[in-house]
Amino acid sequence: MSNATLEVKPSEQQTPTPEPGAPDNWRRFFSFSTDHKVIGIQYIVTAFIFFLFGGLLAMLMRGELITPEADLVDRTVYNGLFTMHGTIMLFMWTFPMLNGLANYLVPLMIGARDMAFPRLNAAAFWLVPVFGVILTASFFVPGGPSQSGWWAYPPVSLQNPTGNLINGQALWLLAVALSGVSSIMGAVNIVTTIIRMRAPGMGWFKMPAFCWTVFSAQMIQLIGLPALTAGAVMLLLDLTVGTSFFDPAKGGDPVLYQHFFWFYSHPAVYVIILPIFGVFSEVFPVYSRKPLFGYRVVTISSVLITILSLIVWVHHMFASGTPGWMRMLFMFTTMAISIPTGIKVFAWVATVWGGKLRLTSAMLFALGGLTTFLFAGITGIMLSSAPFDIHVNNTYFVVGHFHYVINGAVVMGFYAAIYHWFPKMTGRMYYEGLGKLHFALTFIGINLIFLPMHPLGLMGMPRRVASYDPEFAFWNVIASLGGFLLGVSTLPFILNMLSSWTQGDKAGDNPWRAIGLEWLVSSPPPHENFEEIPIVVSPPYGYGSDEPLVSNNPGGILEEEPEKTPIANLAGKANS
Repeated sequence: MSNATLEVKPSEQQTPTPEPGAPDNWRRFFSFSTDHKVIGIQYIVTAFIFFLFGGLLAMLMRGELITPEADLVDRTVYNGLFTMHGTIMLFMWTFPMLNGLANYLVPLMIGARDMAFPRLNAAAFWLVPVFGVILTASFFVPGGPSQSGWWAYPPVSLQNPTGNLINGQALWLLAVALSGVSSIMGAVNIVTTIIRMRAPGMGWFKMPAFCWTVFSAQMIQLIGLPALTAGAVMLLLDLTVGTSFFDPAKGGDPVLYQHFFWFYSHPAVYVIILPIFGVFSEVFPVYSRKPLFGYRVVTISSVLITILSLIVWVHHMFASGTPGWMRMLFMFTTMAISIPTGIKVFAWVATVWGGKLRLTSAMLFALGGLTTFLFAGITGIMLSSAPFDIHVNNTYFVVGHFHYVINGAVVMGFYAAIYHWFPKMTGRMYYEGLGKLHFALTFIGINLIFLPMHPLGLMGMPRRVASYDPEFAFWNVIASLGGFLLGVSTLPFILNMLSSWTQGDKAGDNPWRAIGLEWLVSSPPPHENFEEIPIVVSPPYGYGSDEPLVSNNPGGILEEEPEKTPIANLAGKANS
């Protein structure tokens, strides 16, 4: 045979595969892809659509509560609104959104080419639209959606006045059970990926803090989520086939369901907030040009939060006939979890203190999320005390505290993450002016809606009511106006994301001059992330250090000469 080189005609040349995240490749996001980056964006966009839907339900509730009388919707409709709002925001927004961030970022951050089980990863995502459709379909069945709150306590959740086998409560329980299956599949994948697929040289204490928080959160999923999933299935059997696990009329124990539910659903708060803690730990060093203060202690505190989160669930049952000794025990454990959480807060403040701050949209949202979380932490310490918790039980004080965590810290942390990694995901720069407008509207709206709920709760206004005493009207008007403003705040974000993704300026591989493996690859990253798996030789956050991050020097970027400065020199100059 001849050794002549085979020529390929131009018509026969293969078209290069478009990069995940590129605007001309939008059809990939509607396919059964096994690329972790595509799956991550699928999670994030799907979750954000449900976030808008859940927010619309919240605006309807605030529209009802702007006057003392129940004059906008029927009381039973209002019950369905707050039930579905809470359910959608937790099971269709926060968990899928955080899974999306973890899917996209973890393999890049640890130097892996993909997740450990790509097909399982895709299957876990495609369960999300399935149980999302089941959940929203409950609006169209006889009797409407579930009206028993997002916790579905029996015996209220066992009522079926229509007598139909397919009813809103049954669909709710089926959706929650499928959500549990999806999240367990995702947790197995993420935990295995972090344990088994880290780049050579990346020991546990060379791993970014975000990966630590994701790992800790997913361990909670693996331990606690089977309890909620089993409880939902058992309650569904009580409702549909007449078993008696939780039905008091048949000898069942409704308080047992509360233990099943809260054994997971209180740790679920840490499943949600831990990755946001990781986002803060990634964002603050970049825009302060300083290493993360107390990196090792910050990472260990994530593990402590995981351990303590599994022994605090009775905190939610202080008013459920809990014995005195149990109240004292869980009051202590609930207070104790504030210690590792406080460690993180002090570390972030120390990181920012004296830094060369760049107040980009990502940094503003991270600072705003830290501020709101600090206030949520103060009220959380108050609620950990059994006497105070019983005093404000089922009042708007609890609603205000919870939403300062979920909306104040988590949503603002999510926005910080999107603005920070948007150039990496899309290869485009967003519009900073729209980002800062978005931050201002969001921060003002959050405080206007949720801060008034604390005096309302101390005054005695109960939660989950469509009408109330006129003495509560003043604070409710302010909260409703804040709710409407918070809804409007999403508009500049949507405009920014869509216009930037299609028309924004091209982003370099590392527009923020950040240190991390995800910034060593192109923007957006190629299909398998790394042409050559990096060998990690230094801990993360080496701002002001002369040590290179990796030994094989794949290339990094400085602001002045974005294509010439090697990553080995980046750490030493990043503080400039």
